[in-house]
Amino acid sequence: MPTLILLRHGQSQWNLEDRFTGWVDVDLTPLGEAEAKKGGELIQAAGIAMDRVFTSVLTRAIRTSWLALAAAGQTFVPEVKDWRLNERHYGGLTGLNKTETAAKHGADQVKIWRRSYDIPPPDLAPGGEFDFSKDRRYAGASLPMTESLKTTLDRVQPYWDAEIVPCLKAGETLLVAAHGNSLRAIVKLLFDVSDADIVGVEIPTGNPLVIELDAALRPTAARYLDDSRATAIPAI
Repeated sequence: MPTLILLRHGQSQWNLEDRFTGWVDVDLTPLGEAEAKKGGELIQAAGIAMDRVFTSVLTRAIRTSWLALAAAGQTFVPEVKDWRLNERHYGGLTGLNKTETAAKHGADQVKIWRRSYDIPPPDLAPGGEFDFSKDRRYAGASLPMTESLKTTLDRVQPYWDAEIVPCLKAGETLLVAAHGNSLRAIVKLLFDVSDADIVGVEIPTGNPLVIELDAALRPTAARYLDDSRATAIPAI
């Protein structure tokens, strides 16, 4: 039966600096590298053989997949990269320090932008430092200027249906190495989590979430490989 492993990238430099990162292509910190390696070691210790890896086009997720594959002794596994697995686009908040933004706009407003399901931050101004329209990774794509969790799911779901679901239906074991919000979108799809509850789902960094599926791709079992850093998993 198909198995899906969700792996959130380890700490990035802007995570460390408490900045809104979104689509900005920052790298992992040494701690983030260690988290990714630990994730791979846990996969190896669990005896899981992967058939394919999916990741975003952002360095922190790509390197997490590479480090995890190396630690699991499975660097030969083919990998597919796509921008639709990117982190949520934080719009006009991109690059800002979270604490300073809360002081400027109020903690309640920032909490709404960060944690509500369908209220996005203000749009990113075109032509600025973080305008991704000229980045060749996104050539030909219609890019958002901001995203809520809902609109993040809206661009993850077509990719999930078209590219990932067929591999799972073929019985493959897949690793998706991505970001907090793109993985949260996949969890919402798989576990049919409500709009109200999905904002409270938190996937730990570097801790593989292994989900066993039936032929209809309904979860039959789910567990984190590191019990000491596990968070609540939606009910099956």
